[in-house]
Amino acid sequence: MAVTGKDLLRYATLAGALALLAGCSGVETEASYPRSIPGGTGGTYETQRQTIFGDGGLNIFDTEKSRDGTGGASPIGVNSFLWRASLDTISFMPLASADPFGGVLITDWYSAPETPGERMKLTVYILDRQLRADGIRVAAFKQRRDETGTWVDQPVEPAVATRIEDAILTRARQLRVSSSAS
Repeated sequence: MAVTGKDLLRYATLAGALALLAGCSGVETEASYPRSIPGGTGGTYETQRQTIFGDGGLNIFDTEKSRDGTGGASPIGVNSFLWRASLDTISFMPLASADPFGGVLITDWYSAPETPGERMKLTVYILDRQLRADGIRVAAFKQRRDETGTWVDQPVEPAVATRIEDAILTRARQLRVSSSAS
Protein backbone atom coordinates (compact mmCIF):
# COMPACT_ATOMS: atom_id res chain seq x y z
CA MET A 1 0.00 0.00 0.00
CA ALA A 2 1.53 3.30 -1.12
CA VAL A 3 1.27 6.48 0.93
CA THR A 4 -0.05 9.34 -1.17
CA GLY A 5 0.36 13.06 -0.74
CA LYS A 6 -3.21 13.26 0.54
CA ASP A 7 -2.43 10.69 3.25
CA LEU A 8 0.66 12.64 4.31
CA LEU A 9 -1.39 15.82 4.54
CA ARG A 10 -3.99 14.07 6.70
CA TYR A 11 -1.32 12.66 9.02
CA ALA A 12 0.38 16.04 9.31
CA THR A 13 -2.93 17.75 10.09
CA LEU A 14 -3.77 15.14 12.73
CA ALA A 15 -0.31 15.44 14.30
CA GLY A 16 -0.62 19.23 14.39
CA ALA A 17 -4.06 19.07 15.99
CA LEU A 18 -2.79 16.65 18.64
CA ALA A 19 0.20 18.89 19.35
CA LEU A 20 -2.09 21.90 19.80
CA LEU A 21 -4.39 19.96 22.09
CA ALA A 22 -1.50 18.68 24.19
CA GLY A 23 -0.16 22.22 24.49
CA CYS A 24 -3.43 23.51 25.95
CA SER A 25 -2.86 21.82 29.30
CA GLY A 26 -0.05 24.22 30.11
CA VAL A 27 -1.85 27.44 29.19
CA GLU A 28 -2.32 29.55 32.28
CA THR A 29 -4.31 32.66 32.95
CA GLU A 30 -4.37 35.02 35.89
CA ALA A 31 -7.73 35.77 37.38
CA SER A 32 -8.37 38.43 40.01
CA TYR A 33 -11.64 38.11 41.83
CA PRO A 34 -12.85 37.96 45.41
CA ARG A 35 -12.18 34.41 46.48
CA SER A 36 -10.82 32.73 49.56
CA ILE A 37 -7.57 31.01 48.77
CA PRO A 38 -5.97 28.75 51.39
CA GLY A 39 -3.53 30.93 53.28
CA GLY A 40 -5.13 34.06 51.80
CA THR A 41 -7.02 36.79 53.55
CA GLY A 42 -10.42 35.73 52.12
CA GLY A 43 -12.78 38.30 50.59
CA THR A 44 -9.92 40.41 49.17
CA TYR A 45 -8.87 40.52 45.55
CA GLU A 46 -6.17 37.96 45.07
CA THR A 47 -4.50 36.61 41.97
CA GLN A 48 -4.84 32.91 41.35
CA ARG A 49 -3.15 30.98 38.58
CA GLN A 50 -5.39 28.69 36.57
CA THR A 51 -5.24 26.52 33.49
CA ILE A 52 -7.85 27.07 30.81
CA PHE A 53 -9.86 24.24 32.42
CA GLY A 54 -9.98 25.91 35.87
CA ASP A 55 -7.75 25.64 38.89
CA GLY A 56 -7.78 21.85 38.93
CA GLY A 57 -7.66 21.08 35.24
CA LEU A 58 -10.23 19.00 33.42
CA ASN A 59 -11.15 16.11 35.69
CA ILE A 60 -14.17 14.23 34.39
CA PHE A 61 -13.97 11.13 36.61
CA ASP A 62 -13.13 12.77 39.94
CA THR A 63 -13.54 10.25 42.76
CA GLU A 64 -12.11 12.36 45.57
CA LYS A 65 -14.00 14.90 47.63
CA SER A 66 -14.37 18.05 45.55
CA ARG A 67 -12.24 21.04 46.45
CA ASP A 68 -15.06 23.55 46.09
CA GLY A 69 -16.73 22.53 49.34
CA THR A 70 -19.81 21.06 47.72
CA GLY A 71 -19.34 17.85 49.64
CA GLY A 72 -18.92 15.27 46.90
CA ALA A 73 -17.35 14.32 43.65
CA SER A 74 -18.16 17.01 41.15
CA PRO A 75 -17.34 16.27 37.51
CA ILE A 76 -19.07 19.50 36.45
CA GLY A 77 -17.48 22.93 36.41
CA VAL A 78 -20.10 24.62 38.58
CA ASN A 79 -21.65 24.17 42.02
CA SER A 80 -23.33 20.77 41.97
CA PHE A 81 -26.14 21.86 44.31
CA LEU A 82 -27.04 24.83 42.09
CA TRP A 83 -26.86 22.61 39.00
CA ARG A 84 -29.15 19.92 40.42
CA ALA A 85 -31.51 22.52 41.91
CA SER A 86 -31.75 24.30 38.56
CA LEU A 87 -32.60 21.05 36.79
CA ASP A 88 -35.20 20.21 39.46
CA THR A 89 -36.79 23.66 39.37
CA ILE A 90 -37.19 23.90 35.60
CA SER A 91 -37.94 20.21 35.05
CA PHE A 92 -41.52 21.03 33.92
CA MET A 93 -40.09 22.77 30.83
CA PRO A 94 -38.49 20.92 27.91
CA LEU A 95 -34.71 21.21 28.03
CA ALA A 96 -33.08 22.43 24.80
CA SER A 97 -29.46 22.58 25.97
CA ALA A 98 -27.44 21.78 29.09
CA ASP A 99 -23.77 22.65 29.51
CA PRO A 100 -22.53 21.43 32.91
CA PHE A 101 -18.99 22.72 32.32
CA GLY A 102 -20.12 26.24 31.45
CA GLY A 103 -23.10 26.19 33.80
CA VAL A 104 -25.77 27.08 31.25
CA LEU A 105 -29.24 25.56 30.94
CA ILE A 106 -31.52 26.60 28.09
CA THR A 107 -35.11 25.48 27.92
CA ASP A 108 -37.26 25.18 24.85
CA TRP A 109 -40.48 27.18 24.58
CA TYR A 110 -43.12 26.06 27.07
CA SER A 111 -46.85 26.81 26.98
CA ALA A 112 -48.81 26.17 30.15
CA PRO A 113 -52.09 24.31 29.59
CA GLU A 114 -53.97 27.25 31.16
CA THR A 115 -52.52 29.77 28.68
CA PRO A 116 -51.99 28.08 25.28
CA GLY A 117 -51.60 31.44 23.50
CA GLU A 118 -48.56 32.36 25.60
CA ARG A 119 -45.18 30.67 25.97
CA MET A 120 -42.01 31.10 28.03
CA LYS A 121 -38.37 30.21 27.61
CA LEU A 122 -35.63 30.32 30.26
CA THR A 123 -31.86 30.53 30.28
CA VAL A 124 -30.21 29.70 33.61
CA TYR A 125 -26.60 30.76 34.20
CA ILE A 126 -24.68 29.27 37.12
CA LEU A 127 -21.90 31.75 37.75
CA ASP A 128 -19.95 30.34 40.69
CA ARG A 129 -18.58 27.13 42.14
CA GLN A 130 -19.83 28.21 45.56
CA LEU A 131 -23.44 28.08 46.75
CA ARG A 132 -24.10 31.82 46.91
CA ALA A 133 -27.12 33.99 46.18
CA ASP A 134 -25.27 35.83 43.41
CA GLY A 135 -24.08 32.56 41.88
CA ILE A 136 -27.12 32.19 39.64
CA ARG A 137 -28.88 34.32 37.00
CA VAL A 138 -32.06 33.58 35.12
CA ALA A 139 -33.14 35.21 31.88
CA ALA A 140 -36.81 34.77 30.99
CA PHE A 141 -38.38 35.29 27.57
CA LYS A 142 -42.06 35.47 26.77
CA GLN A 143 -44.06 35.38 23.55
CA ARG A 144 -47.75 35.73 22.83
CA ARG A 145 -49.61 34.52 19.76
CA ASP A 146 -51.30 37.32 17.81
CA GLU A 147 -54.43 37.18 15.61
CA THR A 148 -52.48 35.85 12.63
CA GLY A 149 -51.00 32.99 14.66
CA THR A 150 -47.42 34.27 14.77
CA TRP A 151 -45.51 34.51 18.03
CA VAL A 152 -44.67 38.06 19.15
CA ASP A 153 -42.11 38.89 21.84
CA GLN A 154 -43.54 40.35 25.04
CA PRO A 155 -41.82 42.07 27.95
CA VAL A 156 -41.25 39.91 31.04
CA GLU A 157 -41.59 41.31 34.54
CA PRO A 158 -38.17 41.27 36.28
CA ALA A 159 -39.84 39.64 39.29
CA VAL A 160 -40.38 36.45 37.24
CA ALA A 161 -36.63 35.80 36.90
CA THR A 162 -36.09 36.72 40.56
CA ARG A 163 -38.77 34.26 41.73
CA ILE A 164 -37.18 31.47 39.67
CA GLU A 165 -33.72 32.32 41.06
CA ASP A 166 -35.15 32.21 44.60
CA ALA A 167 -36.78 28.84 43.94
CA ILE A 168 -33.49 27.44 42.63
CA LEU A 169 -31.56 28.78 45.64
CA THR A 170 -34.13 27.33 48.05
CA ARG A 171 -33.90 23.91 46.39
CA ALA A 172 -30.06 24.09 46.37
CA ARG A 173 -30.04 24.78 50.11
CA GLN A 174 -32.38 21.81 50.66
CA LEU A 175 -30.05 19.57 48.65
CA ARG A 176 -27.04 20.81 50.60
CA VAL A 177 -28.73 20.19 53.96
CA SER A 178 -29.85 16.70 52.97
CA SER A 179 -26.34 15.95 51.65
CA SER A 180 -24.63 17.04 54.87
CA ALA A 181 -27.15 15.05 56.97
CA SER A 182 -26.23 11.84 55.15
